Amino acid sequence: MGTGPVSAVSLTTPLRGQAATLEQFRVDRQLEEALVHGPDPLHLAEVFGLDAKTAIRYTDSARTLLEQAAEQQLR
Repeated sequence: MGTGPVSAVSLTTPLRGQAATLEQFRVDRQLEEALVHGPDPLHLAEVFGLDAKTAIRYTDSARTLLEQAAEQQLR
């Protein structure tokens, strides 16, 4: 245990044999953040250090998912 950087091996070892990749986990985490905290591109850009255009894409996706969930609840 320590405060040094995490090695690539310690990140990838638990994922061996899994269908998901680190990239897929990263994308999923950013989308989840947009769903939980609302589709706010400034929040995503600050939390993850994203470019403005990338943050807007994630918030657009989150907004669409939230609207679909709301429509399904009304049915």
